[in-house]
Amino acid sequence: MWACRLMPGRPNFNYEGFRWQPDGCNLPEFSSRDFLYMMQNKVVVFVGDSIGRQQYQSLMCMLTGGDDEAPVEDAAAPYGLVKRPGAIRPDGYAQRFKETNTTIIFYWSVTLCEVQPLNVSDPNTEYALHLDRPVTFIQKYLRIMDMLILNTGHHWNRGKMELNKWMMHVDGKPNATYARDIGSARELALHKLAEWLHQKKEKNLTNAEVYMRSLSPRHFFDGEWNTGGRCDEDFMPMMQHNITGPGSDPVIESAVSGTSLRLLNITYVSQFRYDGHVSKYWRNTKGQDCLHWCLPGVPDVWNELLYADMVSQQNKQRGTS
Repeated sequence: MWACRLMPGRPNFNYEGFRWQPDGCNLPEFSSRDFLYMMQNKVVVFVGDSIGRQQYQSLMCMLTGGDDEAPVEDAAAPYGLVKRPGAIRPDGYAQRFKETNTTIIFYWSVTLCEVQPLNVSDPNTEYALHLDRPVTFIQKYLRIMDMLILNTGHHWNRGKMELNKWMMHVDGKPNATYARDIGSARELALHKLAEWLHQKKEKNLTNAEVYMRSLSPRHFFDGEWNTGGRCDEDFMPMMQHNITGPGSDPVIESAVSGTSLRLLNITYVSQFRYDGHVSKYWRNTKGQDCLHWCLPGVPDVWNELLYADMVSQQNKQRGTS
């Protein structure tokens, strides 16, 4: 779906060749074999939006080497990830690597919050978006997860809230304050989720290593997605003039601070990579896609950073460096 090499008209694929080089250290080379054996008999779960799905797809390609004949089987049914009648796609995907019994799952939840219809008998009902409750999938399956990677961000805007008929709820009741301030609503949701997951770990109700991934940057220059914004190779601004501050996600950083959750900070790394977006080459649309990434591409780097942290944690447990 995001394979830019299959999109007509793209003049080069230089974006595939860049890798992140940290100062003062080297990232370990990603090893699909080592990743799978580190996660032998375990379940890795991504929960998030379409960018989170791209990270899941990236990891699956990295683990299989793009081989359609890789010894992987569909494992969606036990998690209820089947396509519903009338749906464009299922709510998620699950694949199991037979050799190591490693299951990799993606579940679609753009807010990470529980969503409930206010009137189940009305097809045009509004929905309660419970800012203080994790999405039902996490509540139901957390006990079987060994690694959980979370992301949310780009759907927290007025347009998406109105389109999806989401009504902000806190403590089971509508909340007008957060309905007016969507940025604060996202902040509350992430803090509540981090607190909930931390308490589950403190009470030994889960052994999952939980990562919150920071925001993936957008690169619309000279406009927005619907007003002529672009990121194609004919428009390459000097990026140093467009990157300010640490290039992170302070809301995510604040949410994980003081908890047992880990931060997967990909924002600054990705800020430089305006070249790696789908841009104008997909579906012959009038607008450019400067949000989603080509695969292979930038999300591979995120998984390399995830793998590096896994290796670091394993070495600490073994007492090695």
